[in-house]
Amino acid sequence: MLAGVTCCLLLPALPPAGLLVLLALAGLAVLLLPAWRPAGMLLLGVAFAGAHATVALAQQLPPALQGRLLQLQGQIVELPLHEPRRTRFRFRIDDAPGQPEALRGRTVQLAWYDDDPRPRERLQAGSRWSFPVRLRAPRGLRNPGGGDAEKFALAARTAGTGFIAAPILARRLASPSGLDAWREAMSARIGVAVPGPSSRYVRALALGDTRGLDALDWARLRAAGLTHLVAISGFHVGLVAGFCALPLAALWWLWPALGRRWPRPFAAGAGAVLGAFGYALLTGMAVPTLRTAVMIAVLVAARCLRRRLRLADALALGCGVLLLLDPLAVLGAGFWLSFVGVAWLLWCLPGGEERGVGAMLRGFLAAQAVASLGLLPLTVVLFGQASFAGPLANLAAVPWWSLVVVPLGLLGVLADTLQAGAGDPLWRMAAWCFDALWPLLARIADSPLAMAWLPAARWYALPLALLAAFWLLLPRGLPGRGLALLLWLPLLFPPRERPALGEVELTVIDVGQGLSVLVRTAHHALLYDMGPALPDGFDAGERAVVPALHALGVTRLDMAMISHGDNDHAGGRQAVAAAFPLPVVLAPAGSPAKGSAFCQAGQRWAWDDVRFRVLHPGRDFPYLGNEAACVLRIETDHGSALLAGDIGHYVERKLLAIDRAALRSDVVLVPHHGSAGSSDPGFVAATGARLAVVASGADNRFRHPRPQVVRRWCDNGAEVLDTARSGAVRVWLGRGRLRVREERAFHSRAWDAVRRRGETAGLCYAPEFSRP
Repeated sequence: MLAGVTCCLLLPALPPAGLLVLLALAGLAVLLLPAWRPAGMLLLGVAFAGAHATVALAQQLPPALQGRLLQLQGQIVELPLHEPRRTRFRFRIDDAPGQPEALRGRTVQLAWYDDDPRPRERLQAGSRWSFPVRLRAPRGLRNPGGGDAEKFALAARTAGTGFIAAPILARRLASPSGLDAWREAMSARIGVAVPGPSSRYVRALALGDTRGLDALDWARLRAAGLTHLVAISGFHVGLVAGFCALPLAALWWLWPALGRRWPRPFAAGAGAVLGAFGYALLTGMAVPTLRTAVMIAVLVAARCLRRRLRLADALALGCGVLLLLDPLAVLGAGFWLSFVGVAWLLWCLPGGEERGVGAMLRGFLAAQAVASLGLLPLTVVLFGQASFAGPLANLAAVPWWSLVVVPLGLLGVLADTLQAGAGDPLWRMAAWCFDALWPLLARIADSPLAMAWLPAARWYALPLALLAAFWLLLPRGLPGRGLALLLWLPLLFPPRERPALGEVELTVIDVGQGLSVLVRTAHHALLYDMGPALPDGFDAGERAVVPALHALGVTRLDMAMISHGDNDHAGGRQAVAAAFPLPVVLAPAGSPAKGSAFCQAGQRWAWDDVRFRVLHPGRDFPYLGNEAACVLRIETDHGSALLAGDIGHYVERKLLAIDRAALRSDVVLVPHHGSAGSSDPGFVAATGARLAVVASGADNRFRHPRPQVVRRWCDNGAEVLDTARSGAVRVWLGRGRLRVREERAFHSRAWDAVRRRGETAGLCYAPEFSRP
């Protein structure tokens, strides 16, 4: 069933409804044949996942409501995230006649922007509100190594994303209520009881409230391989289940007569199941918690039915139940890490008869080794990184956090629930215990060898690496185990598709309404602009540019060029510089985004038989914002490219007058995102471009690129691609034909927003290009 669900969601397009019905009927028929039951379950898995995904996509915001002002009424679900200049939260719309019919009962992701945080503080989990909002269907950036926001929206059943259009008209209809309100109130009490910095970790470990963790905290947790502990894990659920089972078992022990009506093991099992599912509900129903709760329920049910059940069978049944509850859970990394991790442990560490502290220590060390080796392939594929410090940090953190910090935090929650203020000393003790170990873990995480970023691998790298892990974890004494290391090579050292000597590759990264272009030769890399960044908000440098550079195998930047100082071109600089030191930064004189040297017309250099030349601005040209943008020409023996920044008609005509021949290029970055004030007809004709790439954001308020500008380039024989439609665009100028790769087309997904909206990726195509 898992194979069928996964295969369906890997398809570039979902099967039509009629085919899904046929697959379901065929699966039911095949189930009647005992030898073919696995095939029947596979067909049912395909049909079941396809039906769920089709319904979830159909429930997303229809085009008719896109961008319209809507008055929505509903309840805040989950915990709102308060930031200095905005608050983000999930909002479930009422299923009532007064709401838009297409959105009744749906959940949307909203943001409230306001420099004053006081009005936003009233946004509490479980409270009911009425808002004027503007929505759009889920849509995100598409880059190598970047997250897929459209996939996450599908998995979370998010119908749309938007913002509060008029905060002054927002009205609170009812006070907080429900489990989410309880979680938020309890988290606030922990914050008051533990005023120190470790308060945010106590809240995360006890309640799953990670809102207090900042970017540095997450970076350290990833580097130390400890994110699985901060997220509420299955071990936490097991502790709570045990705490709930013990009182009932003790009650039956004190009053043996109760056993005549219901055996004591059954009562203890019922307490464990109630405790496990109750805690999973209180902490947000994450996949690891739900997996453990389901497995506990399966084991208790088997015992009540007096059936022998191996742990492996319980894991399989737990997986099956979760898939029946939500087949789209396989779209999340937590599903795979949770089930695959437990599967590795069950296979490699069967229960033994050894007892004592020494046996427990050996078992713990073996479990850490198995988990680290077995989950490494998944970690690299899912996150593009591997933590070499993870095994060492986990040796200290797993027993201390799980057996000391977490129980103290949970006991504090229980005590405070029974009597307000009773949990304060327990929470302070949990914070003290956390502080005792955290400095050591932070030092391990800050080590330069703690984290390794790996380039994106081919599809076959994961199965080969899993086979290698299986081979290495076979019993000792098996000959040839060392050969398994060869199977890791496609994952750890994938082909990077670097240009050969004398060739050049350009990657126009999808950063939304902004610009960032990676230029690579055989042994050098230049970054032209770094995307936008909003204060305390979206940072394209962190979210798009840096992951793309890692995924493309860039290990260093030899030069950066900031075309001009506007935020949509220079905003991501800080995030990029934190990941890749910038030895040389060129920027125009007078730019608010300073460089280490000026970008001036006449500058020339060569890398790996590729020639670079700055065409603008001249030495005496004043800084005029867009018109002062650096214009870079890249020349090879196989073709040339022109990066024109945000220049407009004035500079375009000036360049025509100075050196018309220098504008001749096979590939052109369309000036100023395709605005009406750029792409002068004479400039377009002078370039003679075969490919013109527009860098723009989807549904941007400037309406870039303008239709007349696109038509101008098309009429001059250029293929026009737009990052808003194509995602990241990779272009190779080499000995063969000019090659182009569009990220959305190259990694096509059934939930792709561009295709679902009926937009073709390219604005006009030139069929002679090779598309690898």
